Amino acid sequence: MSDTENTKLEKTMSEKVKAFADKHVERFISRKFLAWLTATGLCFGGMVTSDNWVAVTLAYIGTQALVDMATQWKHGPRN
Repeated sequence: MSDTENTKLEKTMSEKVKAFADKHVERFISRKFLAWLTATGLCFGGMVTSDNWVAVTLAYIGTQALVDMATQWKHGPRN
C-alpha cells in the first residue's frame, strides 16, 4: 500500500473507533451521572463541601426520577 492509502485507512479506522466510542459512552454515561461523579471526586479531594455534594446528588436523583417517570408515562411500565 502507498502512504496515501495507509493514511486514508488509518483515518477511516479512527473515525469508526470514535463513532463506536461516542455511541457507547453516550449510552452508558449520562451527563448528569458524569456531573455527579465529578462532584464526588471533588468532594473527596476537598474542593467541594458536603453541602454542595448533597445538592448535586439530590439534583441527580431528582432529575433521573423525572426522566424515568416520563419514560414510563410515555411507553408504559417495564416488565
